[in-house]
Amino acid sequence: MVIGRGFVGHYMTGPDSPGPGRGHDRSTHVDTDTALAWVRAIAESVAAHADQLTRLDAAIGDADHGINMRRGFTAVVAALDAARWSTVGEVLTKTGTTLVSTVGGASGPLYGSAFRAAGKALASPEVSPEELLAGLTAGLEAVQRLGTAEPGDKTIVDAYRPALDAFEAALRDGADLAGAARAAADGAEAGMRDTTPMVARKGRASYLGPRSQGHQDPGATSTALIFRALAEVADR
Repeated sequence: MVIGRGFVGHYMTGPDSPGPGRGHDRSTHVDTDTALAWVRAIAESVAAHADQLTRLDAAIGDADHGINMRRGFTAVVAALDAARWSTVGEVLTKTGTTLVSTVGGASGPLYGSAFRAAGKALASPEVSPEELLAGLTAGLEAVQRLGTAEPGDKTIVDAYRPALDAFEAALRDGADLAGAARAAADGAEAGMRDTTPMVARKGRASYLGPRSQGHQDPGATSTALIFRALAEVADR
């Protein structure tokens, strides 16, 4: 599966937005509008790749990952559109809460926990790239607490961990938000591809044992979509 630049639409600052004095420079900060744009871009990407995600899941899971993720993020966008949001954390927390209530299987609790943990850590109208990294790290920790997965288990973690490592390394090398987000997306996609030869040790795929080898993990794939969406939005 190749993850391309398949996003559409423009997320403009509206009349009720914080305004130019509240920091809309996406090279330095993520603000509430950026967070909303990110989640909407995830929804678009998940919808565009839903069939591919489901095909991947059919090989080693319940054949519903794409269906569930599309349903969940469609509900997220509807929930976000129904209210006004003051902080990045509010946007991400609502995203997580909605995913938990609408996405079936393990994906809802895992992604929901990740977004809620990130939201709890990012309770400001705008956050720096370093703060975003801390929030995303809190999200990964929540995923690992809930799913007890480690790198190499053929799960979400195998894309999430390298994404954060790449984001952190890029910031250390002086990258701005867009550069760090691109690095994170590249890291997530590399981790996603690396799941193909792995033997699954968690979830339904683990029941297959060695037969799970040769199949890219669907959760790692949707995680890569999430980080590529962040890169696309940060680069606008």
